[in-house]
Order: sequence, then C-alpha cells, then structure tokens
Amino acid sequence: MTQHVFDKAIALEPSGIRAGHFTGTTSPDYWNMVGPFGGTTAAVLLQAVMRHPDLLGTPIALTVNYASAIVAGAFDVQATPVRTNRSTQHWTLQITQLDVAGMPQVTTTATVVTAHRRETWSQNDVPMPAAPSPGDVPALSVGPKGVAWIDQYEMRMIHGSVPAVWDGTGDHSETRLWLRDAVPRALDFPALASMSDMFFPRIWLRRGRVVPAGTVSITTYFHADAAQLAEMGTGYLMGRASGLQFRHGFFDQAAQLWSETGALLATSNQIVYFKE
Repeated sequence: MTQHVFDKAIALEPSGIRAGHFTGTTSPDYWNMVGPFGGTTAAVLLQAVMRHPDLLGTPIALTVNYASAIVAGAFDVQATPVRTNRSTQHWTLQITQLDVAGMPQVTTTATVVTAHRRETWSQNDVPMPAAPSPGDVPALSVGPKGVAWIDQYEMRMIHGSVPAVWDGTGDHSETRLWLRDAVPRALDFPALASMSDMFFPRIWLRRGRVVPAGTVSITTYFHADAAQLAEMGTGYLMGRASGLQFRHGFFDQAAQLWSETGALLATSNQIVYFKE
C-alpha cells in the first residue's frame, strides 16, 4: 500500500542515541512559504510522543512554541516524559537543526500531556454551527503559489473565506468550513493536531488586507479518544475559527473542530505575531 503523503511528512526514525530521540526530514508537500506548515510541525512533535516506548494513554493537550523557522532538510526531535502519574503523563519536546557551523539550534519547543481517559458525566456546551452538508458546498481550488500544504486538504468554505479583494474593508474574523485530507486518510491525533492550525491568520479577514503574520504559540486540547477518532474514518470535520484581541503586534485566535455528527473533537488557541 502506498504511504499517505501526511504519514511521509511526519515520519520519524529512532536515532538510537537515547530514548525518545528521533530524526526526520521536512516535506515539500507541506511547505508554507518560508518553512514547513506549522500544523505538520505540531504533528511531528506529537508523533514523537506517540512513538515513545514509555507512552501512557492518549493526548489531551499539546502546546507548540515556534522559536524560529525550520529550514528544508533534516531535523532532530527529543521527547522526554518528565513526570508520570497514575493517570496523566507530562512531556517536554524540542526540535533542533544544525546551523551553518554544524551546531544544533533549537527551532521549536513543546509540551504534551497524555492521560488514561475514563467514562464520566459528559456535556458539550459548544454545539456545532448549523451548516449545509459538505456536498452542497464547493471545494476550494488550488492554493497560492509557494503554499503547498493547502493542496493537501479539501476545504469547503461556508463563511469567511480569504478576501477576494484586499481593500481594507474587513468587518469580522470568523471562518466556518468543512475540511478533510485531499487524499482520504483515517483521522488520528497527529492529523487532528495539524488540522487545528490550518486556519489562515484572522487579521487578514478582519482587516481585509495582506498583513505579515505568523503563529508564535498554539495550544490544542483533544476532547476525543482513540475510539471516537476511529469512528470518524475519512469523514469531514467542521472547523470554526475567530480572532479575539488584536493589539500591539499580536492577536489571539480560537478554533474548534467537530465531527459531521456534531461531536467536539478538539479546540485550539494561538497567539500570532503581525506586522503592520
């Protein structure tokens, strides 16, 4: 069976240097102008935890801090379980690359919390927005030049698309859409982490202008367990994102991802740098 392009992008090999140390290579299929798509970087970090022999449970939280752009080529990932309790496990991670002098430099840091989930009282106070079925919404065409990762996703925009005209007349920052992998792939935690970061910067929509922007830090909370993700198969996710506060060169944006049946699978919040 041919390996899915996403699995190639997040592939890691144990280095043998120490437990939790892996090597990987950036993927041109998920490139984003000056570096890899941040969602796949988050997925790579989570994949390092998922492949660690000491893993307890499944992910409930992932925070990724983008210290600098990852350049094309090889990188190292170190995943370290710093504390394991009866039902939760806490991790620190970092990605390093060699600089021109051959010295390792940190490009990305992260923390992950995994846990054994148990059945309890449950309630979803964030219902999925009403929306037409995916088949009734046209799919977006090929993305802009130099942004390869967009072509790896099927996106069906319901509300709040990238402005057709950059005239500075934006009046809201909310986007709603259906999405899934362009080449069907069963949903798992790394894929969910990646999709949590696929929304374009909210300031573009709010300002109606192309403003230089980049994610500084993103936290994703996983509300689904492995069985629930398995039930998703290759179905669509409903995504919603909106900006909250734009000030002093930074803004935060919140996002939610639901299954087609309305189950809230993940939520995320990120702080984004902008220059105007």
